[in-house]
Amino acid sequence: MFYTDGRFYFTAGPGTRKAKNFEHNPHVVLSVATEPFDLAIHGTARRVTDDDGLEQIAKVATAQGWAAEPRDGGLWAEYSAPSAGPPPWYVYEVTPETVFAFGTAEPYGAEKFEF
Repeated sequence: MFYTDGRFYFTAGPGTRKAKNFEHNPHVVLSVATEPFDLAIHGTARRVTDDDGLEQIAKVATAQGWAAEPRDGGLWAEYSAPSAGPPPWYVYEVTPETVFAFGTAEPYGAEKFEF
C-alpha cells in the first residue's frame, strides 16, 4: 500500500478475486497497524488508468523500495506477492470517507474522522 497526496493506493492482479470484486463493489476497508494506534480506513476505490497517475504511483512505489514502472494499464516490476499473479498489476486509488483510529497503547481510546 502506498500513500501520497491524501490518497491510499494498492495493487491487484487483474485475475485476482480482489480486482474482480471491485468491478461489482468499489467500497473498501483498509487496515493499517501503527504505533500507538491502528487505523481502519473506509472509502471508495477506483482503478487508476491514466499514464500520469500510473507514473506518479510508480515513482512513489520505487521511492519506497518496490521498483515498479507503468506499462499496459498497470505496474510492472521484477517481483510482487505470488498471490497477485503476473503483471501488469492494476493500481487502485482509495478516497478515504471515514477513518477510525484505535489506541493500542496508553491512554487507548478511539477516534472517528470523516472526510
